[in-house]
Amino acid sequence: METLAVTISTPDRKVSIGELFLTFLKIGSTAFGGGFMALISVVQNYAVERRQWLKQEDMLDGISLATILPGPVAVNVVAFVGHKVRGWRGALASVLGVVLPSFLLMVGLSYAYFNYGQMPVVGKLFKGFLPAIAAIIATAAWNMSTKTIKGAAEVVIALAAFLLLLGVGGFFITVSIIAGGGIAGWFLFRPASSSASFPENPASVRKAGASGGRNDGDAQGPPAAKPLPAIWAGAAPLLGLNMTLAAKLFITFAGMSVLLFGGGYVFIPLIQQSVVDGYGWVTRQEFIDGIALGQVMPGPILISAAFIGYKVAGISGAAAATAGIFTPPAIVMVICTGFFERIKKSDTIKACLRGIRPAVIGMIAAAAVVVGRTSQHNWVSLVIFAAVLAALLRFKVEVVWIIPAAGIAGLLLY
Repeated sequence: METLAVTISTPDRKVSIGELFLTFLKIGSTAFGGGFMALISVVQNYAVERRQWLKQEDMLDGISLATILPGPVAVNVVAFVGHKVRGWRGALASVLGVVLPSFLLMVGLSYAYFNYGQMPVVGKLFKGFLPAIAAIIATAAWNMSTKTIKGAAEVVIALAAFLLLLGVGGFFITVSIIAGGGIAGWFLFRPASSSASFPENPASVRKAGASGGRNDGDAQGPPAAKPLPAIWAGAAPLLGLNMTLAAKLFITFAGMSVLLFGGGYVFIPLIQQSVVDGYGWVTRQEFIDGIALGQVMPGPILISAAFIGYKVAGISGAAAATAGIFTPPAIVMVICTGFFERIKKSDTIKACLRGIRPAVIGMIAAAAVVVGRTSQHNWVSLVIFAAVLAALLRFKVEVVWIIPAAGIAGLLLY
Protein backbone atom coordinates (compact mmCIF):
# COMPACT_ATOMS: atom_id res chain seq x y z
CA MET A 1 0.00 0.00 0.00
CA GLU A 2 3.00 2.33 0.02
CA THR A 3 2.08 3.58 -3.44
CA LEU A 4 -1.17 4.90 -1.99
CA ALA A 5 0.80 7.60 -0.22
CA VAL A 6 1.79 9.19 -3.52
CA THR A 7 -1.58 9.00 -5.27
CA ILE A 8 -2.98 12.12 -3.64
CA SER A 9 -2.92 14.89 -6.23
CA THR A 10 0.18 17.05 -5.91
CA PRO A 11 2.23 19.10 -8.33
CA ASP A 12 4.90 17.25 -10.31
CA ARG A 13 7.63 19.30 -8.67
CA LYS A 14 8.12 20.16 -5.04
CA VAL A 15 6.68 23.60 -4.36
CA SER A 16 8.78 25.65 -1.97
CA ILE A 17 7.38 27.33 1.10
CA GLY A 18 8.61 30.63 -0.30
CA GLU A 19 6.71 30.12 -3.55
CA LEU A 20 3.52 29.36 -1.63
CA PHE A 21 3.97 32.46 0.52
CA LEU A 22 4.69 34.77 -2.42
CA THR A 23 1.79 33.41 -4.47
CA PHE A 24 -0.70 33.98 -1.69
CA LEU A 25 0.90 37.34 -0.89
CA LYS A 26 0.12 38.35 -4.47
CA ILE A 27 -3.43 37.04 -4.15
CA GLY A 28 -3.91 38.77 -0.79
CA SER A 29 -2.68 42.06 -2.26
CA THR A 30 -5.18 42.20 -5.10
CA ALA A 31 -8.33 40.15 -4.26
CA PHE A 32 -10.60 43.09 -3.44
CA GLY A 33 -14.27 42.85 -2.47
CA GLY A 34 -16.98 40.39 -3.38
CA GLY A 35 -17.05 38.30 -0.21
CA PHE A 36 -15.32 35.00 0.45
CA MET A 37 -16.29 33.47 -2.89
CA ALA A 38 -14.33 36.13 -4.77
CA LEU A 39 -11.14 35.26 -2.88
CA ILE A 40 -11.80 31.54 -3.33
CA SER A 41 -12.22 32.06 -7.08
CA VAL A 42 -8.85 33.80 -7.30
CA VAL A 43 -7.24 31.00 -5.26
CA GLN A 44 -8.81 28.43 -7.60
CA ASN A 45 -7.42 30.27 -10.62
CA TYR A 46 -3.88 30.03 -9.27
CA ALA A 47 -3.88 26.71 -7.43
CA VAL A 48 -5.71 24.75 -10.14
CA GLU A 49 -5.56 26.59 -13.46
CA ARG A 50 -2.19 28.33 -13.44
CA ARG A 51 0.05 26.48 -10.95
CA GLN A 52 -1.72 23.09 -11.18
CA TRP A 53 -1.01 22.36 -7.54
CA LEU A 54 -4.41 20.69 -7.11
CA LYS A 55 -7.04 19.00 -9.24
CA GLN A 56 -10.49 20.57 -9.61
CA GLU A 57 -11.93 17.77 -7.48
CA ASP A 58 -9.50 18.53 -4.66
CA MET A 59 -10.39 22.23 -4.75
CA LEU A 60 -14.11 21.49 -4.61
CA ASP A 61 -13.55 19.08 -1.71
CA GLY A 62 -11.65 21.80 0.15
CA ILE A 63 -14.45 24.33 -0.40
CA SER A 64 -17.01 21.77 0.84
CA LEU A 65 -14.99 21.06 3.97
CA ALA A 66 -14.37 24.75 4.66
CA THR A 67 -18.09 25.51 4.35
CA ILE A 68 -19.10 23.18 7.17
CA LEU A 69 -16.21 24.05 9.54
CA PRO A 70 -16.07 27.15 11.77
CA GLY A 71 -14.23 30.30 10.81
CA PRO A 72 -13.79 32.39 7.65
CA VAL A 73 -14.42 30.11 4.67
CA ALA A 74 -11.90 31.74 2.31
CA VAL A 75 -9.00 31.54 4.77
CA ASN A 76 -9.93 27.94 5.58
CA VAL A 77 -9.70 27.13 1.85
CA VAL A 78 -6.30 28.82 1.70
CA ALA A 79 -5.14 26.69 4.64
CA PHE A 80 -6.46 23.60 2.84
CA VAL A 81 -4.53 24.39 -0.34
CA GLY A 82 -1.31 25.12 1.54
CA HIS A 83 -1.65 21.94 3.58
CA LYS A 84 -2.29 19.80 0.50
CA VAL A 85 0.82 21.18 -1.18
CA ARG A 86 3.34 21.34 1.71
CA GLY A 87 1.77 20.13 4.95
CA TRP A 88 1.30 22.34 8.00
CA ARG A 89 4.18 24.62 7.02
CA GLY A 90 2.51 25.21 3.68
CA ALA A 91 -0.77 26.01 5.41
CA LEU A 92 1.00 28.52 7.68
CA ALA A 93 2.84 30.19 4.79
CA SER A 94 -0.33 30.40 2.67
CA VAL A 95 -2.50 31.90 5.42
CA LEU A 96 0.20 34.41 6.39
CA GLY A 97 0.65 35.42 2.76
CA VAL A 98 -3.04 35.99 2.07
CA VAL A 99 -3.73 37.88 5.32
CA LEU A 100 -0.58 40.03 5.60
CA PRO A 101 -1.33 42.63 2.87
CA SER A 102 -4.83 43.42 4.15
CA PHE A 103 -3.53 43.49 7.74
CA LEU A 104 -0.85 46.06 6.94
CA LEU A 105 -3.25 48.18 4.91
CA MET A 106 -5.90 47.98 7.63
CA VAL A 107 -3.41 49.09 10.30
CA GLY A 108 -2.43 52.09 8.17
CA LEU A 109 -6.04 53.08 7.49
CA SER A 110 -6.97 52.53 11.15
CA TYR A 111 -4.24 54.97 12.16
CA ALA A 112 -5.57 57.53 9.68
CA TYR A 113 -9.18 56.93 10.75
CA PHE A 114 -8.62 57.35 14.49
CA ASN A 115 -6.34 60.35 14.03
CA TYR A 116 -7.94 62.25 11.15
CA GLY A 117 -11.58 61.18 11.07
CA GLN A 118 -13.68 59.04 8.74
CA MET A 119 -12.21 57.77 5.49
CA PRO A 120 -13.41 59.11 2.13
CA VAL A 121 -15.90 57.04 0.17
CA VAL A 122 -14.41 54.80 -2.52
CA GLY A 123 -17.68 54.06 -4.28
CA LYS A 124 -16.34 54.63 -7.80
CA LEU A 125 -13.65 52.00 -7.33
CA PHE A 126 -16.23 49.50 -6.15
CA LYS A 127 -18.49 50.23 -9.09
CA GLY A 128 -15.67 48.89 -11.23
CA PHE A 129 -14.72 46.06 -8.85
CA LEU A 130 -18.13 44.41 -8.61
CA PRO A 131 -18.80 43.43 -12.26
CA ALA A 132 -15.20 42.22 -12.51
CA ILE A 133 -15.61 40.09 -9.37
CA ALA A 134 -18.87 38.66 -10.75
CA ALA A 135 -17.01 37.68 -13.94
CA ILE A 136 -14.15 36.09 -11.97
CA ILE A 137 -16.57 33.99 -9.91
CA ALA A 138 -18.54 33.00 -13.03
CA THR A 139 -15.30 31.96 -14.75
CA ALA A 140 -14.31 29.82 -11.77
CA ALA A 141 -17.71 28.10 -11.84
CA TRP A 142 -17.40 27.47 -15.60
CA ASN A 143 -13.87 26.06 -15.37
CA MET A 144 -14.85 23.78 -12.50
CA SER A 145 -18.00 22.57 -14.26
CA THR A 146 -16.25 21.65 -17.52
CA LYS A 147 -13.90 19.32 -15.65
CA THR A 148 -16.24 18.00 -12.97
CA ILE A 149 -19.82 17.76 -14.24
CA LYS A 150 -20.03 14.66 -16.43
CA GLY A 151 -23.71 13.75 -16.65
CA ALA A 152 -27.33 14.84 -16.38
CA ALA A 153 -27.58 13.94 -12.71
CA GLU A 154 -24.72 16.28 -11.81
CA VAL A 155 -26.27 19.05 -13.90
CA VAL A 156 -29.52 18.67 -11.92
CA ILE A 157 -27.66 18.79 -8.58
CA ALA A 158 -25.75 21.93 -9.63
CA LEU A 159 -28.94 23.62 -10.87
CA ALA A 160 -30.83 22.76 -7.68
CA ALA A 161 -28.03 24.20 -5.54
CA PHE A 162 -27.93 27.32 -7.72
CA LEU A 163 -31.69 27.94 -7.40
CA LEU A 164 -31.84 27.17 -3.66
CA LEU A 165 -29.03 29.55 -2.80
CA LEU A 166 -30.51 32.32 -4.94
CA GLY A 167 -34.09 31.75 -3.83
CA VAL A 168 -33.59 31.15 -0.12
CA GLY A 169 -29.96 31.67 0.86
CA GLY A 170 -28.47 31.72 4.33
CA PHE A 171 -26.01 29.55 6.21
CA PHE A 172 -28.41 26.70 6.98
CA ILE A 173 -29.39 26.43 3.32
CA THR A 174 -25.68 26.33 2.41
CA VAL A 175 -25.06 23.44 4.81
CA SER A 176 -28.24 21.73 3.61
CA ILE A 177 -27.04 21.96 0.01
CA ILE A 178 -23.75 20.30 0.95
CA ALA A 179 -25.57 17.57 2.89
CA GLY A 180 -28.17 17.11 0.16
CA GLY A 181 -25.49 16.82 -2.51
CA GLY A 182 -23.75 14.15 -0.46
CA ILE A 183 -26.96 12.17 0.00
CA ALA A 184 -27.79 12.47 -3.71
CA GLY A 185 -24.30 11.29 -4.59
CA TRP A 186 -24.68 8.31 -2.25
CA PHE A 187 -27.89 7.26 -3.99
CA LEU A 188 -26.82 8.02 -7.56
CA PHE A 189 -23.13 7.21 -7.81
CA ARG A 190 -22.39 4.52 -5.23
CA PRO A 191 -21.20 1.28 -6.88
CA ALA A 192 -23.38 -1.74 -6.24
CA SER A 193 -20.58 -3.43 -4.31
CA SER A 194 -19.45 -0.29 -2.50
CA SER A 195 -17.90 -0.50 0.91
CA ALA A 196 -17.48 2.18 3.50
CA SER A 197 -14.22 0.63 4.63
CA PHE A 198 -11.08 2.72 4.80
CA PRO A 199 -7.82 1.89 3.02
CA GLU A 200 -5.91 -1.10 4.34
CA ASN A 201 -3.09 1.03 5.62
CA PRO A 202 -4.63 4.22 7.04
CA ALA A 203 -1.31 5.34 8.51
CA SER A 204 0.26 5.78 5.09
CA VAL A 205 -2.72 7.79 3.85
CA ARG A 206 -2.73 9.93 6.95
CA LYS A 207 0.95 10.60 6.39
CA ALA A 208 0.32 11.51 2.77
CA GLY A 209 -2.66 13.72 3.57
CA ALA A 210 -0.67 15.66 6.12
CA SER A 211 2.40 16.19 3.94
CA GLY A 212 0.84 16.54 0.48
CA GLY A 213 2.26 13.15 -0.57
CA ARG A 214 5.88 13.94 0.36
CA ASN A 215 8.15 12.38 2.90
CA ASP A 216 9.90 15.64 3.79
CA GLY A 217 8.94 15.98 7.41
CA ASP A 218 6.37 18.73 6.90
CA ALA A 219 3.58 16.64 8.45
CA GLN A 220 5.21 16.07 11.81
CA GLY A 221 3.36 19.00 13.31
CA PRO A 222 4.68 22.23 14.78
CA PRO A 223 7.56 22.04 17.26
CA ALA A 224 6.84 22.37 20.94
CA ALA A 225 6.25 25.94 22.03
CA LYS A 226 9.32 27.68 23.43
CA PRO A 227 9.31 30.38 26.07
CA LEU A 228 9.52 33.99 24.89
CA PRO A 229 13.15 35.05 24.43
CA ALA A 230 14.35 37.40 27.15
CA ILE A 231 15.19 40.08 24.58
CA TRP A 232 11.54 40.19 23.43
CA ALA A 233 10.25 40.41 26.98
CA GLY A 234 12.63 43.31 27.56
CA ALA A 235 11.64 45.04 24.32
CA ALA A 236 7.90 44.87 24.96
CA PRO A 237 7.77 47.79 27.42
CA LEU A 238 10.10 49.81 25.17
CA LEU A 239 7.69 49.28 22.24
CA GLY A 240 4.73 50.26 24.35
CA LEU A 241 3.02 46.88 24.02
CA ASN A 242 0.13 46.16 26.36
CA MET A 243 0.43 42.39 26.56
CA THR A 244 -2.56 42.02 28.89
CA LEU A 245 -4.93 43.76 26.49
CA ALA A 246 -3.40 41.96 23.52
CA ALA A 247 -3.92 38.60 25.25
CA LYS A 248 -7.54 39.52 26.03
CA LEU A 249 -8.14 40.47 22.40
CA PHE A 250 -6.62 37.24 21.16
CA ILE A 251 -8.67 35.07 23.54
CA THR A 252 -11.89 36.95 22.71
CA PHE A 253 -11.52 36.71 18.93
CA ALA A 254 -10.18 33.14 19.09
CA GLY A 255 -13.19 32.10 21.16
CA MET A 256 -15.58 33.66 18.67
CA SER A 257 -13.77 32.22 15.64
CA VAL A 258 -14.47 28.58 16.54
CA LEU A 259 -18.15 29.28 17.20
CA LEU A 260 -18.86 31.13 13.97
CA PHE A 261 -20.14 29.34 10.89
CA GLY A 262 -21.16 30.56 7.45
CA GLY A 263 -18.71 33.21 6.28
CA GLY A 264 -17.71 36.73 7.24
CA TYR A 265 -21.07 38.45 6.79
CA VAL A 266 -22.74 35.92 9.09
CA PHE A 267 -20.14 36.65 11.77
CA ILE A 268 -20.73 40.39 11.90
CA PRO A 269 -23.76 40.49 14.28
CA LEU A 270 -22.08 38.27 16.87
CA ILE A 271 -18.84 40.23 16.72
CA GLN A 272 -20.79 43.46 17.12
CA GLN A 273 -22.59 42.07 20.16
CA SER A 274 -19.26 41.22 21.77
CA VAL A 275 -17.01 44.19 20.93
CA VAL A 276 -19.67 46.96 20.94
CA ASP A 277 -22.37 45.89 23.37
CA GLY A 278 -20.24 43.62 25.55
CA TYR A 279 -16.76 45.13 25.98
CA GLY A 280 -17.45 48.59 24.55
CA TRP A 281 -14.13 48.53 22.71
CA VAL A 282 -15.55 50.52 19.77
CA THR A 283 -18.69 52.57 19.25
CA ARG A 284 -21.44 51.33 16.96
CA GLN A 285 -20.43 53.86 14.29
CA GLU A 286 -16.77 52.88 14.57
CA PHE A 287 -17.75 49.22 14.20
CA ILE A 288 -19.76 49.97 11.05
CA ASP A 289 -16.86 51.97 9.63
CA GLY A 290 -14.45 49.13 10.48
CA ILE A 291 -16.63 46.64 8.60
CA ALA A 292 -16.78 49.06 5.65
CA LEU A 293 -12.98 49.29 5.64
CA GLY A 294 -12.84 45.49 5.72
CA GLN A 295 -14.92 45.42 2.55
CA VAL A 296 -12.50 47.68 0.68
CA MET A 297 -9.48 45.67 1.81
CA PRO A 298 -8.01 42.93 -0.37
CA GLY A 299 -8.35 39.51 1.21
CA PRO A 300 -10.85 38.35 3.87
CA ILE A 301 -13.51 40.73 5.21
CA LEU A 302 -12.81 39.66 8.81
CA ILE A 303 -9.59 41.64 8.67
CA SER A 304 -11.90 44.18 10.33
CA ALA A 305 -10.74 42.49 13.54
CA ALA A 306 -7.46 44.37 13.09
CA PHE A 307 -9.35 47.68 13.09
CA ILE A 308 -10.97 46.82 16.43
CA GLY A 309 -7.71 45.54 17.90
CA TYR A 310 -5.91 48.71 16.81
CA LYS A 311 -8.47 50.88 18.59
CA VAL A 312 -7.99 48.89 21.82
CA ALA A 313 -4.22 48.32 21.94
CA GLY A 314 -2.50 49.74 18.88
CA ILE A 315 -0.45 47.54 16.56
CA SER A 316 -0.08 44.75 19.12
CA GLY A 317 -3.87 44.72 19.56
CA ALA A 318 -4.41 44.60 15.80
CA ALA A 319 -2.01 41.66 15.50
CA ALA A 320 -3.60 39.81 18.44
CA ALA A 321 -7.16 40.24 17.16
CA THR A 322 -6.15 39.18 13.64
CA ALA A 323 -4.32 36.10 14.91
CA GLY A 324 -7.30 35.23 17.09
CA ILE A 325 -9.92 35.40 14.33
CA PHE A 326 -7.92 33.40 11.76
CA THR A 327 -5.61 30.98 13.59
CA PRO A 328 -7.92 28.54 15.46
CA PRO A 329 -10.19 27.82 12.43
CA ALA A 330 -7.11 27.30 10.23
CA ILE A 331 -5.77 24.76 12.73
CA VAL A 332 -9.13 22.96 12.78
CA MET A 333 -9.09 22.94 8.96
CA VAL A 334 -5.60 21.41 8.83
CA ILE A 335 -6.54 18.69 11.32
CA CYS A 336 -9.74 17.85 9.47
CA THR A 337 -7.94 17.84 6.12
CA GLY A 338 -5.67 15.02 7.30
CA PHE A 339 -8.68 13.00 8.46
CA PHE A 340 -10.56 13.83 5.27
CA GLU A 341 -7.74 12.43 3.13
CA ARG A 342 -8.02 9.20 5.07
CA ILE A 343 -11.74 8.62 4.61
CA LYS A 344 -12.17 9.86 1.02
CA LYS A 345 -10.74 6.60 -0.37
CA SER A 346 -13.93 4.80 0.64
CA ASP A 347 -16.25 4.06 -2.30
CA THR A 348 -19.17 5.46 -0.31
CA ILE A 349 -17.34 8.70 0.44
CA LYS A 350 -16.28 8.98 -3.21
CA ALA A 351 -19.93 8.71 -4.25
CA CYS A 352 -20.98 11.38 -1.73
CA LEU A 353 -18.22 13.70 -2.92
CA ARG A 354 -19.32 13.21 -6.52
CA GLY A 355 -22.70 14.60 -5.47
CA ILE A 356 -21.25 17.42 -3.34
CA ARG A 357 -18.94 18.79 -6.04
CA PRO A 358 -21.65 19.87 -8.53
CA ALA A 359 -23.59 21.34 -5.58
CA VAL A 360 -20.57 23.50 -4.73
CA ILE A 361 -20.30 24.58 -8.37
CA GLY A 362 -23.97 25.60 -8.28
CA MET A 363 -23.32 27.69 -5.16
CA ILE A 364 -20.34 29.38 -6.80
CA ALA A 365 -22.46 30.25 -9.84
CA ALA A 366 -25.13 31.67 -7.52
CA ALA A 367 -22.49 33.82 -5.84
CA ALA A 368 -21.62 35.31 -9.24
CA VAL A 369 -25.27 36.32 -9.71
CA VAL A 370 -25.48 37.78 -6.20
CA VAL A 371 -22.39 39.92 -6.75
CA GLY A 372 -23.63 40.93 -10.20
CA ARG A 373 -26.91 42.13 -8.74
CA THR A 374 -25.08 44.52 -6.41
CA SER A 375 -23.22 46.21 -9.28
CA GLN A 376 -24.53 49.19 -11.23
CA HIS A 377 -26.90 48.07 -13.99
CA ASN A 378 -25.59 50.07 -16.94
CA TRP A 379 -23.41 49.72 -20.02
CA VAL A 380 -20.18 50.39 -18.10
CA SER A 381 -20.71 47.41 -15.80
CA LEU A 382 -21.67 45.25 -18.77
CA VAL A 383 -18.52 46.24 -20.66
CA ILE A 384 -16.32 45.54 -17.61
CA PHE A 385 -18.02 42.18 -17.05
CA ALA A 386 -17.60 41.13 -20.70
CA ALA A 387 -13.99 42.37 -20.84
CA VAL A 388 -13.05 40.39 -17.75
CA LEU A 389 -14.71 37.23 -19.10
CA ALA A 390 -12.73 37.59 -22.34
CA ALA A 391 -9.49 38.31 -20.49
CA LEU A 392 -9.85 35.22 -18.31
CA LEU A 393 -11.34 32.69 -20.73
CA ARG A 394 -9.74 33.75 -24.01
CA PHE A 395 -6.45 35.42 -23.08
CA LYS A 396 -5.76 33.72 -19.73
CA VAL A 397 -4.81 36.99 -18.02
CA GLU A 398 -3.70 36.64 -14.39
CA VAL A 399 -6.55 37.44 -12.01
CA VAL A 400 -4.38 39.68 -9.83
CA TRP A 401 -4.23 42.24 -12.68
CA ILE A 402 -7.96 42.11 -13.37
CA ILE A 403 -9.43 43.65 -10.23
CA PRO A 404 -7.10 46.69 -9.97
CA ALA A 405 -7.68 47.41 -13.67
CA ALA A 406 -11.45 47.16 -13.14
CA GLY A 407 -11.22 49.56 -10.20
CA ILE A 408 -9.36 52.09 -12.31
CA ALA A 409 -11.97 51.69 -15.05
CA GLY A 410 -14.70 52.40 -12.51
CA LEU A 411 -12.82 55.45 -11.28
CA LEU A 412 -12.50 56.81 -14.82
CA LEU A 413 -15.91 55.88 -16.25
CA TYR A 414 -18.29 56.63 -13.37
